[in-house]
Parts: sequence; structure tokens; C-alpha cells
Amino acid sequence: MAVSKVSLVVAFAALVFVMAALPSAVDAQSSAPAPAPTSDGTSIDLGIAYALMLVVLVLIYLIHAADFCFSF
Repeated sequence: MAVSKVSLVVAFAALVFVMAALPSAVDAQSSAPAPAPTSDGTSIDLGIAYALMLVVLVLIYLIHAADFCFSF
């Protein structure tokens, strides 16, 4: 049961044809473009506030840890 070279070439050509037709089928329904990002600055303010709270939390932890070590 040998497969001839002609049938392999025909199968390969059919595969190439199908693969070439896929991108046009994918682009058949294009979606609407995404809206432009808008930022009113609240997310930046929240990020700065969280960073400052983390710094304060670490400083308080270090101060209390140092106070506990030197109290003996």
C-alpha cells in the first residue's frame, strides 16, 4: 500500500490552499476598535497611597522590632 508522490503533492497543495484561505475567513467579521483609555488620575493616586502605607507599615514594624530587642 504505497502512497504515490502525486497524491502527496495533491494533498499538500490542498492543505496550502486551505491554510491560505483561513486568514481571509478570520477577518470576515472585524470587531469595533477599543475605546481610547481614559484616566482621571485616581488609580495613580491610589497606587501612591498604597505604596506610602506599605512604607509606613514597614517602618513601624522595624521600629517596634528594634524597641523590643533593646528593651532587655
